[in-house]
Amino acid sequence: MSTAIKARWARRFVAVGIVWFVSWQLATVGGAGRRVGVALGLYGFVFHVVFGKGYSLLPSYFDRTLAFPRAPAVHLPLAAVGTGCLALGAASSGGMDLGVGPLSTATGETLTGIGASLWLAGCLVFVGTIGWTIRDNLSGHETGTGDANADRRWVDRYANAFVPVVALYVLAGATISVLEWLEFDQSLVAGGPPVTHLLAAGGAALLLFAVGFRLLPRFLVVSPRTWLVALVLPAGALGPALLAGDFLGDSLFLAGAVLEATALVGFALAYVDMFSRSDRRRVGFYAVTLGVLSGAGVALLGLSFATDWFGIPGNPFDAHYRLALVGLLGLSVVGVTYQFYPPAVASSSLVDDRTASLSIALLAGGLLVEVSGLLRSAPVVEHGGRLVVLAGSVVYATVVFAVFLERRGK
Repeated sequence: MSTAIKARWARRFVAVGIVWFVSWQLATVGGAGRRVGVALGLYGFVFHVVFGKGYSLLPSYFDRTLAFPRAPAVHLPLAAVGTGCLALGAASSGGMDLGVGPLSTATGETLTGIGASLWLAGCLVFVGTIGWTIRDNLSGHETGTGDANADRRWVDRYANAFVPVVALYVLAGATISVLEWLEFDQSLVAGGPPVTHLLAAGGAALLLFAVGFRLLPRFLVVSPRTWLVALVLPAGALGPALLAGDFLGDSLFLAGAVLEATALVGFALAYVDMFSRSDRRRVGFYAVTLGVLSGAGVALLGLSFATDWFGIPGNPFDAHYRLALVGLLGLSVVGVTYQFYPPAVASSSLVDDRTASLSIALLAGGLLVEVSGLLRSAPVVEHGGRLVVLAGSVVYATVVFAVFLERRGK
């Protein structure tokens, strides 16, 4: 598969993901609930970008070439249509006015089932393709790390070892969603929030940690502290399983919350430490900084759900969800996107690093206002923050699509 073709398919996945990102913020401003937000934000935005960049990055990280070059072409429509069905199903079951007439409960459940099945099929394409590509190097011992970066090999091998764990979490979350629709026994892990944690914490966040410890140090031209790498990855690998298996329960849930908090705070420390030691100051790095700091807030709220150590007023559950998806995962994706697709490439005088900085400021500032409104039970403040986040998503989409137009045909 040529580099140009891989780059085009990666851009297509990212483009669809960004459309879902803006749609998510529009739906949130319009009053959509958490289920719609998870469908559009996690399944739509975050994972479309993850899948698109995963096809191009992961094989090279295992010193392999993508086994099935046409896999992205098969996967993208499955993921995109699946996300749309999941969002429509969630909106109809939540009683949201879709502007096209009411959908019956049965229709909403059918859409949810179709969406979950299509999304699972897409995950099978992705995991199957990556798995077959690295089938003789599942441990990640071969890293493709050049001699010039020989000092990074231990971190690269260690991080690679957790990529198969990510694949298991993604398959588990996608499969349980389908089993829930088919009304199979769910005595091990229930649907709903536990599945969301399998996908968000076990899939997206763990991949952020694993790939992040390989990718971000090269962007910043510094090395991470090895003790933080050794701490974050196993904690981030085990925590989601305990959270999902005993969701809002007792000791196992507490252990999972502590492990996940350790991973989130540890990764934030690792990145901020690298950023402070680096002399590179590109616009995307600031978005990642704000993203990992949001992760510390996610950890704090998560611990509050698992302990009686402190009480959080207002609506901490929605604050936790928005900090996780808009903050930790969203801003991190925005930052890495700007690194892969630099705003300076765009020929338009209206799109440059300052425009990208504006999008980051709107997203982070709006999120801060929204979360403060949620925790203070101040609906006007909350809604105002959501409007600012929406504006940030539109500016972000404008910047990235301007870069894509510049690179069309390449």
